[in-house]
Amino acid sequence: MPEMQLDTMDLGLHDFFTYPPVGEDDYRYMFQTAQVRSMETQMLTRTTLTDMANASDFASAASSLSGTEYTLPQGAGGSEVETVLRQRRAAVRKLFEDLMLDERVAELFRSRDDYANLRLVLRRVLTDKPAGADFSDEGNVAPEVIRQAFEEQNYGLLPEYAQAAVERATLAYYQNKDIRQIDHAIDHAQAEHRMDVARGADGSEFLTNLFRIQTDMTNLRTMLRVKFLQADPRDVFLEGGFIEMDRLRQGLDLPYEAVGPLFFSTPYHHILDAGAAYVAANGSFLKAEQLCDDYVQGYLRQTAQIASGPQPVVAFLLAKEHEIRSVRLIVTAKRNNLDTKLILDRLA
Repeated sequence: MPEMQLDTMDLGLHDFFTYPPVGEDDYRYMFQTAQVRSMETQMLTRTTLTDMANASDFASAASSLSGTEYTLPQGAGGSEVETVLRQRRAAVRKLFEDLMLDERVAELFRSRDDYANLRLVLRRVLTDKPAGADFSDEGNVAPEVIRQAFEEQNYGLLPEYAQAAVERATLAYYQNKDIRQIDHAIDHAQAEHRMDVARGADGSEFLTNLFRIQTDMTNLRTMLRVKFLQADPRDVFLEGGFIEMDRLRQGLDLPYEAVGPLFFSTPYHHILDAGAAYVAANGSFLKAEQLCDDYVQGYLRQTAQIASGPQPVVAFLLAKEHEIRSVRLIVTAKRNNLDTKLILDRLA
């Protein structure tokens, strides 16, 4: 394990064996920790998800959810399934906000929807389309405020982090009117914002390491996609992770069989080894996506060593959101008669 006296942002990829540290206990969160630990016992097991994936059809997969919080009404279709999943996600996010003592952390996780809304509206207005109104209402900025800000070009209605993202994405787009640059710019702005907030928030060490890991996972997936599509690599990698930029750029130029060995001395070797081989053999990123998700979930499980603190509360939110995505993945795949092997290859 790494030396605890290292500053969080000084921690390097070679300073930990499998996962970076999760920080220390904070006994202000004793009640909150006890509550999420109790609720963790009610989460779907790996066996349940695997049984759903192996079910013969949609109805059989749905029946596996009977008696759980995801129980579907008889004869449920796609819209009913999505309604149930959205309700469960809204409930767990509301619980998270009730349990989190540091409002900055609650606001930070709500901002994920703000950035998603900005991607959507900027893609429209910068290509001379109407702003629209179909925005998520789970962010810090209400949908009607987003619409008003862009229709009136009054960006002062938005919080500072959103204003910064709008300016960055607009400038990036007009360099060569490449719509992909909007997404890249928003990604960079979001990564920087979450690191800025994490440094001063409750559970700072855990949040900082979590966001650095998430940045790494994004960069690993991006490296494989850019490599496979032979796309423009400019500005695609996010700063602030554990992986050095030079290593990622080098991975773009190597054959697939050499990508894994490039990361041999890192905790991510198994992700690249299996993920790159799967891309080469199948032209698919399913395995890389699954392994990246699994690594993040593995880090979240390390919060079990915390007796009391914000770490288990954040971990529970993200684990539940992952569970909801997994249920959506399986039932959607079953409704569309996708091959069971593909589902299992993606299921983390």
